[in-house]
Amino acid sequence: MPDSIYKVIELIGTSETSWEEAAKKAVERAAQTLEDLRVAEVSEMDLKIEDGKVVAYRTKVKLSFRFRDS
Repeated sequence: MPDSIYKVIELIGTSETSWEEAAKKAVERAAQTLEDLRVAEVSEMDLKIEDGKVVAYRTKVKLSFRFRDS
């Protein structure tokens, strides 16, 4: 197995339903433009609040993918 290099980026997904859905949206959107996704790590979760009510869940995700020179 050859040595590999991975790049890590940070994304924030949002959902009106849950933190899990927010993370899923972030990963699925990244998969549309990045290749060879490897690992997603949730680093933070927070809520958007308006008028005392939760209106959105936000999940910050660190996502790794294989780095290619070509």
